[in-house]
Amino acid sequence: MATDTTQTFPTRIDVPAEAREVLVELLNARLADAFDLYSQLKQGHWNVKGSDFIQLHELYDTVAADVLEHVDLIAERATALGGLALGTARLAAHASSLDEYPLDAVAGSETITVIADRLAAFGRAVRAEIDRASELGDQATADLFTEVSRTIDKHLWFVEAHVQT
Repeated sequence: MATDTTQTFPTRIDVPAEAREVLVELLNARLADAFDLYSQLKQGHWNVKGSDFIQLHELYDTVAADVLEHVDLIAERATALGGLALGTARLAAHASSLDEYPLDAVAGSETITVIADRLAAFGRAVRAEIDRASELGDQATADLFTEVSRTIDKHLWFVEAHVQT
């Protein structure tokens, strides 16, 4: 049985229904990306090889844990707005805007490039939603996206520092 992904639920939140519908779409798009990013970070964490193994193994696990917290925040905001959070692995894989993790990227330097690219793409997508949420009159969702963006930028800095001199 198929589920209606546009299903809404009653709420007393004073954001207009039309805006909430768009906001839930934005949130679900970033939810798919965040869940995909989490799984790609774990892929890098499990399979990284080389002289920087332990540093990268631990770094990717730390970043993944933070991203997983954001998955929950994003999904809960979508449901708080009366929407349906679309958070299964299959839905995320289908809807994610991120490039797939190349399975042959196992050397430390390769994983850094892949992870940095995914973090940058996710950060860019989240930042675009800050303005869109504000334009829709929902500062709370804009603040959530700002928090996510700030954390992702910090983690991108940590990852990129491994190749900068």
